[in-house]
Amino acid sequence: MKRFDQIKSLGLSGLLICAVILASCNRDNNSTGYAYFPDMAFSKAYETYSPNPNFLDGKTMQPPVPGTVPREMIPYQFAKSFDEQQRAGRELVNPFQPTPEILAMGKEMYTIFCIDCHGASGKGDGHLITSKLFPAQPASLVGEYVHNKPDGELFHVITLGSLSGLMGAHGSQIMPEERWAIVTYVKNGLGK
Repeated sequence: MKRFDQIKSLGLSGLLICAVILASCNRDNNSTGYAYFPDMAFSKAYETYSPNPNFLDGKTMQPPVPGTVPREMIPYQFAKSFDEQQRAGRELVNPFQPTPEILAMGKEMYTIFCIDCHGASGKGDGHLITSKLFPAQPASLVGEYVHNKPDGELFHVITLGSLSGLMGAHGSQIMPEERWAIVTYVKNGLGK
């Protein structure tokens, strides 16, 4: 009899455990169930420019870790100097041929970023110059000086700006393939 009571209590315990397990299964898709460590499941979200007590400087938006770059981004390998501009002319190769599609893309990018200073014809007679809003005359892009430069040098100037400081850097505004399209358009389509 004692053995039978043990088996019976063991069976009842097993049934009770099964009932608890089955009752804990939730078929309601609107509930996530129980959170045993809520501090990890429900973290406090901070807005980008809001104060944040979790960092020493109290800012939510933190700079990237020094020495790291975003995925699929190759940092520009040339500095803003005359020697580096010439090195860029020797080492950088334009990946585009002057096809109608590339020339159309180059013209579109030129119209967006370059036409205000260099003008529609590329002679340095854009609206900022003719309206006297900019004091210095931009370089003419249709002369021999620009056409004799390697494509890499033009890409370098668009990326980092001119050495004289009159033309600003556009590398942060124009994607690399768009810069190459502008170079291709300036060399093969502008003024033609």
